[in-house]
Amino acid sequence: MSDILNFNNTETAFATKSNMELKKAKFLFGMLEYGQLTKLAKPMLNFAFQARLPIKGILKKTIFSQFCGGESLQECKTQIDQLYQNGEVMSILDYSVEGAENDKNFDATLDTLLKICKFSEFQKQIPFLVFKPTGLGRLEIFRKVSENVPMNLSESEEWARIKKRFEAICRAVAETDNLKIMVDAEESWSHNAVDGLTEDMMLKYNKERTVVFATVQLYLSKKYDYLKHLKDFGEKSGIRVGVKLVRGAYMEKERDRALARGYDSPVCPDKSTTDKNFDNGVDFVLENLDVLDLFLGTHNEISCRELVKKLYNQGISVTDSRVWFGQLFGMSDNISFNMAKAGYNVVKYVPFGPIKDVMPYLIRRAEENSSVGSQSSREMELLKKELQRRKEMAKLR
Repeated sequence: MSDILNFNNTETAFATKSNMELKKAKFLFGMLEYGQLTKLAKPMLNFAFQARLPIKGILKKTIFSQFCGGESLQECKTQIDQLYQNGEVMSILDYSVEGAENDKNFDATLDTLLKICKFSEFQKQIPFLVFKPTGLGRLEIFRKVSENVPMNLSESEEWARIKKRFEAICRAVAETDNLKIMVDAEESWSHNAVDGLTEDMMLKYNKERTVVFATVQLYLSKKYDYLKHLKDFGEKSGIRVGVKLVRGAYMEKERDRALARGYDSPVCPDKSTTDKNFDNGVDFVLENLDVLDLFLGTHNEISCRELVKKLYNQGISVTDSRVWFGQLFGMSDNISFNMAKAGYNVVKYVPFGPIKDVMPYLIRRAEENSSVGSQSSREMELLKKELQRRKEMAKLR
């Protein structure tokens, strides 16, 4: 097992990449190691777009091409096919346009999601769809529903439209033979509303197979208890429940809000507590695979390796359709391609959308990579190793 799963195997990890692509990635991750530069990027890019400076071409050839599949579904097709044909890594098309605040934009996002569903239905290399609830409705409405804040007539009608959009995409996915859909993570103050809608969709569409997956953010201390709730919910309802386990992505925002509003932070106090909560969550789902499907969304090599050991020890097949691993496009290829080569179910999140609209997503990726304990140094190490390996191989020819 350990001989097959080698996350330091850069030949497998970067088999689809040319030397030029590796050098470009090395340059980008090198830049991301400078946190101050990343902080300046957001205001600089906002200014450039407002001033209509010709930066789209530069962005598309650099950070956009590293972390996104393209601006359209057709542009993504090449990347998706390459991932699968060269490494049997599957894909999740992630429409990463953020910041919509009106019904016109929410309806447009739903329309795009329905197009993704049609596009993906007969492509075995695309097993999942994903969407953020705030792509279909305002965060403020989710907050009010979550906190039982009274809403006026207009807001109640808005909530009704959100529910209709939510159901429209889940129903479309359920009507396919094998596509699945993940409800992505949001801020904790939206969770009661999001979880309620997600469970409603599971009740409707998870009777025959696991269609709808909830995202459980285990950097939130109480989310382990929510896993127990989901297991009980599945058993009592006679349905399967899909769970995507992640550590989380809104730590600073969560702590700042808790401090400003005078309540206890919902975030685990430190990384070791978060890791323990995450590991406990993985163990719990594995113990209940008769009810729960597991999607492990992580770039943490230790977490992936530990799950692999547990699957092996419990005699669970590497191809078991109840267990999935996922990483983001442009990152952790050493995990994705080496795990796929060993036979595990592996998918890449492939973000796409118009460059200007996807910039908030890209800036968040940059910020995450430049933070303490980030991926950037590991990515740099692997890229340097592969370039050196190729240089040495060229000398032998």
